[in-house]
Amino acid sequence: MKGTGIVGRLHWRMIAVLTVVLTAIPGLALASEEAISPADNAFILVASALVMLMVPGLALFYGGMASRKNVVNTIMMCFMCLCVITVTWVLWGYTLAFGTSIGGFVGGFDFIGFKDVGMDSSGTLAHATFAVFQMMFAALTIALVAGSLAERMRFGAFVIFAVIWSTIVYSPLCHWVWGGGWIGELGALDFAGGTVVHISSGVAGLVGCLVLGARTGFGKRPMPPHHLPMVLLGAALLWFGWFGFNAGSALEAGALAASAFMVTQIAAATAAMTWAFAEWIRHGKPTLLGTASGCIAGLVAITPAAGFVGPLAAIALGFGGGLFCFLGVTVLKQKLGYDDSLDVFGIHGIGGTWGALATGIFAVEAIGGTPGLLEGNAAQLGIQAISVLATYVFVGVMTFIILKIVGVIVPLRASKNDEDIGLDSALHGENGYSDYIGGGVLAREAHGIPATARSEAAH
Repeated sequence: MKGTGIVGRLHWRMIAVLTVVLTAIPGLALASEEAISPADNAFILVASALVMLMVPGLALFYGGMASRKNVVNTIMMCFMCLCVITVTWVLWGYTLAFGTSIGGFVGGFDFIGFKDVGMDSSGTLAHATFAVFQMMFAALTIALVAGSLAERMRFGAFVIFAVIWSTIVYSPLCHWVWGGGWIGELGALDFAGGTVVHISSGVAGLVGCLVLGARTGFGKRPMPPHHLPMVLLGAALLWFGWFGFNAGSALEAGALAASAFMVTQIAAATAAMTWAFAEWIRHGKPTLLGTASGCIAGLVAITPAAGFVGPLAAIALGFGGGLFCFLGVTVLKQKLGYDDSLDVFGIHGIGGTWGALATGIFAVEAIGGTPGLLEGNAAQLGIQAISVLATYVFVGVMTFIILKIVGVIVPLRASKNDEDIGLDSALHGENGYSDYIGGGVLAREAHGIPATARSEAAH
């Protein structure tokens, strides 16, 4: 009986311990889940979708500015960036950007193949949510570069360039600024990508257009946009998506996201007006293209500052972005004679530079935790200048080297015959618009098409 009593007591003690353990496990799981905020997670997933929408928006913006015979190629370059960079970001891009820092210059291989990127938390977000949000930034950045290379670069060469550039330029630069690298440790402020996205794409575009050379006929005949309504639609989608780009960079659904959303709208509107009025004063007429370009210039300028400045500073940033980018596109480009097809450097390079430097001037400690020059922190402007200069040098040199290497593998530039025909037909075997022309006899004859012959062909 005594032995039975001991066994019985041990039995009940084991049951008690097991009960405590089993009830604790769900608690531990719940604690892990509680670290992930459903509100923040949902907010950043929506922001990720908005940034993804910016890529087709950019495709329409660029496609409308391209010539009629190159619209498919221009759109295809942007769209393919979204597809290709999604895969490379999973395989190695993310870990190079956000893996454990190696000397402050590049991330380690902690997350190669999205290893350990799953349901665990990164702050209040699921790790996968943060990784996908950053994926969209990577895809958009290289798509921006396509605008400088449009209408003359071979599609295959561009795809190879995009993969290499995003791997050894974008990911390391992203690590420098956001992944625990040396620029971030220096104290540089870049809320949503003034250096990482816009200066890098602008400088890469400038180097690319210089390496490729000008389009056939550049400077000898006008090269206007072929479809202004498409340009405006693309600009509108970019503007809409930019709220996810900037507000989402707060990485939580809080007051900072609301502030970033607000100043994004203010800067975009101010810059659009500034560019339109600058055209009005200089050329006597405001244009739709200029207004749309000004809007994008303002969005670029506010990007690095969105989480650090207030509404009045956003007006100043938008005004400067609209004016400086207008001068870059209409004066600097003409004087230097480079063929930046769709003004990537003029808008993103110059706008990003102004925005990054202006962040060091207008930053408010009560908003982003760091004061700028106007609050007595003159050193911040110097830190911003260092980050800008480092980005220019690194991106410029690396882009030149990459293009030369790709040029050894495959020809970079389309043949003159392909350019004359149009890259849509020459490289893709399709056209953006049907050759069929409807209407009556007069409408067809106006296009040089005999009515009877065209009618027979149509049937």
